[in-house]
Amino acid sequence: MKYLIVSGLLALSASVQAQRLLADQVTTKPKSTSPTASSPTVVRLYPGAAPGSEDWKQKEAENTSNMWQTRIVYNVTDPTLTIFKPTVASNGTSVVICPGGGFHALSIDSEGYEVARWLAAKGVTCFVLKYRLVASKTTDPTAELTAKNSQQMETEVTPIIKLAMADGLAAVGYVRQHAADYGLNPKRIGIIGFSAGGTVAASVMYNYTPQTRPDFGGPIYLQYEWVIKKDVPADAPPAFILAATDDQLGLAPHSVQLYTDWTKAKKPAELHLYANGGHGFGMRKNNLPSDHWIELFGTWLEKTVNSEQRTAISK
Repeated sequence: MKYLIVSGLLALSASVQAQRLLADQVTTKPKSTSPTASSPTVVRLYPGAAPGSEDWKQKEAENTSNMWQTRIVYNVTDPTLTIFKPTVASNGTSVVICPGGGFHALSIDSEGYEVARWLAAKGVTCFVLKYRLVASKTTDPTAELTAKNSQQMETEVTPIIKLAMADGLAAVGYVRQHAADYGLNPKRIGIIGFSAGGTVAASVMYNYTPQTRPDFGGPIYLQYEWVIKKDVPADAPPAFILAATDDQLGLAPHSVQLYTDWTKAKKPAELHLYANGGHGFGMRKNNLPSDHWIELFGTWLEKTVNSEQRTAISK
């Protein structure tokens, strides 16, 4: 998402409808194999058509030649989780990872699979979420996105955010339902997301049920005005928030606002703002301090989540 340009900001009201979509949907059983980070398993989030988009006809596809200069996934209609099991001893912690892409595409490598591989090497089980997106009329959603004005963006993206949040909630619910199958601690299930994926993660952090509550959240350079939010929940999870001050979309204040809202409600939060890094750096190597953001997240995860909630994990 390095070169994503979005005109205008969206303000969304809170919605509880999305969280109700998954009560009877998170039923997919994990496969019997034990995949490693180099051979991940993929599971569908819903047993049939995803609720709310049953009539969608577009086909999921990939593009490797685009202005973001990275592999992207677009036209997601059948949400899935790609599962990366630890390459070292599991510590019982798991993370749902939501790549970004302006709700038009998913930057699946630098904000998805590469994040999962790094965390898997630290003992974390990762679930990379492909959530539903705006339908693309061409094979290059990045070009379509940049050609849209603010009114087109508002019209097309607003209903998709609700569906993407439902997918995020379903993902957390799936992991908790199958925690024993994967050898996970059901009290150490988190969600992290980038840009639009950060919007998904933060929306989940605001709109959960006991089954779909994330135990921690990590919105990275999120678009906060797109978040479906209400009052900060009484049992809101700890938040790790990170962005770059020179974000070319002007989103650094969005991370500050989320931090302010969380701490005003007296909920635990940690905020990091790099001077340089731009938007959409993910796991890219730019020879900047922001290249090492994931090390900060790994340290926070160990200190805040693992050390405080450490329990025996059945293998």
